[in-house]
Amino acid sequence: MNGDPSNGMQGKVGKEHLMEMEGVKNEGLIRFDWDEEIGYPGAMLVTNNHSSKFFLKSITLHIPYWGNIHFNCNSWIQPKKYVHHRIFFLNKAYLPNQTPRVLQKYREDELVKMRGDGKQKRQSWENIYDYDVYNDISDPDSNSTNNRPILGGSKEYPYPRRGRTGRPRSRKDDRYETKPFIEGIYIPCDERFSDLKESDFLLHQVKSTYGFIKGKIKATLIENSPKRFDSLEDFFALYRPRSFFRGSKFPLPQVIKGDQFGWRTDEEFAREMLAGANPMIIRRLQEFPPTSKLDPDVYGDQTSKITKEHIINSLDGLTIDQAIAKNKLYILDHHDLVIPYLKRINATSRKIYATRTVLFLKQDGTLKPLAIELSLPHPQGYELGAISRTLLPHQDKVGEALWQLAKAYVSVNDSGHHQLVSHWLNTHAVIEPFVIATNRQLSVLHPIHKLLVPHFRYTMKINSLARANLINANGVVEKTQYPSKYSMEMSSFAYRSWNFTQQALPADLIRRGVAIEDSSAPHGLRLLIADYPYAVDGLDIWAAIKTWVLEYCSLYYENDDMIRKDQELQSWWKEVRERGHEDKKDEPWWPRMESFEELINSCTIIIWISSALHAAVNFGQYPYGGFLPNRPSLSKRFLPEEGTAEYLELQSDPEKVFMKTITSELPEVDILNISTIQFLSTHSQDESYLGERSDPYWTFDQEALNAFERFKKRLAEIEIMIAERNQNFTLKNRVGQPMSMAYTLLLPTSKDGITMRGIPNSISI
Repeated sequence: MNGDPSNGMQGKVGKEHLMEMEGVKNEGLIRFDWDEEIGYPGAMLVTNNHSSKFFLKSITLHIPYWGNIHFNCNSWIQPKKYVHHRIFFLNKAYLPNQTPRVLQKYREDELVKMRGDGKQKRQSWENIYDYDVYNDISDPDSNSTNNRPILGGSKEYPYPRRGRTGRPRSRKDDRYETKPFIEGIYIPCDERFSDLKESDFLLHQVKSTYGFIKGKIKATLIENSPKRFDSLEDFFALYRPRSFFRGSKFPLPQVIKGDQFGWRTDEEFAREMLAGANPMIIRRLQEFPPTSKLDPDVYGDQTSKITKEHIINSLDGLTIDQAIAKNKLYILDHHDLVIPYLKRINATSRKIYATRTVLFLKQDGTLKPLAIELSLPHPQGYELGAISRTLLPHQDKVGEALWQLAKAYVSVNDSGHHQLVSHWLNTHAVIEPFVIATNRQLSVLHPIHKLLVPHFRYTMKINSLARANLINANGVVEKTQYPSKYSMEMSSFAYRSWNFTQQALPADLIRRGVAIEDSSAPHGLRLLIADYPYAVDGLDIWAAIKTWVLEYCSLYYENDDMIRKDQELQSWWKEVRERGHEDKKDEPWWPRMESFEELINSCTIIIWISSALHAAVNFGQYPYGGFLPNRPSLSKRFLPEEGTAEYLELQSDPEKVFMKTITSELPEVDILNISTIQFLSTHSQDESYLGERSDPYWTFDQEALNAFERFKKRLAEIEIMIAERNQNFTLKNRVGQPMSMAYTLLLPTSKDGITMRGIPNSISI
């Protein structure tokens, strides 16, 4: 790499050469005479003289006395009329102060271009990354009922930032962006789907949600479809082949493959808290009765009304204090998130409760639900606390029917929390600021950019589509989830307690009291529920990621001082905190990014969230929730009271009452729900999984490649270990007794389709 004295000693630029396309291989060949004055090539300038964009995957130079020299691109090259040229650097990592002088100015200039000026509407051909608040999920111009709070930028509604588009403002309220139409939502051009991903995405969308949007949903129903789903048989019929439209049936969800009615058991209800679609909420109960963290000045006394008498006869002879001391009591607590919104939600057609479920850890390692508390705000004011009803398991017909309804209300809470918090907020939304900051502050030459960028693939694109169709006002989430128009507002409420460092799996398990530190145990943690599939498999994956990150970063940072003096790294971390997560910037828990340990932990958390955590909460949606009675997402009725017509109906036909409670008046809404989670649970053909890179030459650093191979090998070993665990029928939570539905969500690899396994590198669906 030789400098050009006439250009400030920047790298000398050779003559322009044209690419000749060869056949249908989508490969081009450039022939040129090498100018030895250039020296070893450090970067390539690429100009597109055609009228349309093309995707450039990589460039490989073959120079006889140097061999193959690789440039990893993975970029859309826009026509020259929009972008004069793109620069692509050699696939070698350099810290900023170690960058060859001839590349330094190119490195700095490229980052400046990526940041833009924060002005004007962004255009589709641009590759600019910037921040904005969530002021684009409302549509005040079309209808006043589509107004929603702006998320981000206020104490009342804190939120992570999303990518800035600069679209025109609403005519009626200039705080909001206008709704996108044909041109779609801007994202940087390098964040767009590949052609294969785009075609896969459209195909799956046509099969699912487009059927609802285009009004063709009846093609997925049985002939003479009912006005609503009145029986379980109506749902079972959705999964059977039909002669009049064979291709439209839904695939059979795994939860009813082995046993059509096993989902109704208390065993399965409890097992899914450890091995279901949302297995990261359950916590150990360390005080009785359960308490609340809601402000008592606003919400009054929210302490649980579950009493000793409710559960004492179900503790295997233990007292409550003994059961707590022996780590035997656990709770699924959806009380504090729901209570503040209950009055408003229940003023709509939705009728729900805030729930607490207390469980007992049995000798065989499974959980037994003891009591479910259903709470409502006091009718005379929040400050008077909650009114509650406690349901217990019963053997008689009516008691069993009430207990099934109580479990359904718990599932409604859990489904909403899963979709809005565990899934959308804690993976999709919180990662987008890291995507933006990485591209704005870390050069592609930076080793941390090379480490993280595969875990950001397609995330900004999928999030933009979610804002347009799923989480927007009157979108799919509002139609299908119990909070309705308060859905995103509730996720903002949950973000108030979000803590970056507690997203680390070991920290999360300790915080919830389901694990304690133990140097003699695997990964230094002892699980208090030994058969906790999400935690057991997750800790193996977490440790593998952390080891890979440590080995990789050790190649570039010899001491803490190098981290403190890395200007790009420090600018990146400062921007993540102060702009990407601006509403949380003053939290004391943020790592200071002054030590090697802080770098390792932070990068491990980012990769964990983007890969394994998202896989655990996403790809089990259809296997568990594709059969809606197992994971209902809304409720239309309160629990029947004695002496009412609803109670008499419950006595005569409990199944009909159950179905009327958990289904919508319109079957189209229930079908939309099933269709959407089918779509979200599907792997595309071009998925890149943990331990894979789309380009085998992503770095020239052989030691980094060797470390990555060790990571890949370790993931393969973990996959074998998980498969072996799933053959151990003494692990009842894992193998799914009585369901025969093993926990496979954290198996690293998968084929395309709905597989209930596979950890993609990134949040790409």
